[in-house]
Amino acid sequence: MPVVDSYRSGKIVIDGKNYINDVIILPDGVYANWWRKEGHRLCIDDLNEALKANPKILIIGTGTQGFMKVPQDVKDFLRHEDIEVHIKKTNEAVALYNRLNKQTRVVAVLHLTC
Repeated sequence: MPVVDSYRSGKIVIDGKNYINDVIILPDGVYANWWRKEGHRLCIDDLNEALKANPKILIIGTGTQGFMKVPQDVKDFLRHEDIEVHIKKTNEAVALYNRLNKQTRVVAVLHLTC
């Protein structure tokens, strides 16, 4: 499982590699340059790569200030799929990911700015 070395607005370091665009952290690596259809509004389709990994837990980092919104239909869909969901500002999401990634199959989708 990848480990986040550090995060600050606009930059994350995962296993020693720098990323400056939004990412999905998967059990076997990083999906770089993650982009959403509606920018600051998460859609179910935006999670396709994350869901392919069959996570037990999905951590959603909503940005430094939490500007990315997760609509109720996305939350409902994930619960229906029996995926435990945690929605947090990205700094809190990173900390939670690093705590959980050795215990269970966890995926993090992280918005790095705003």
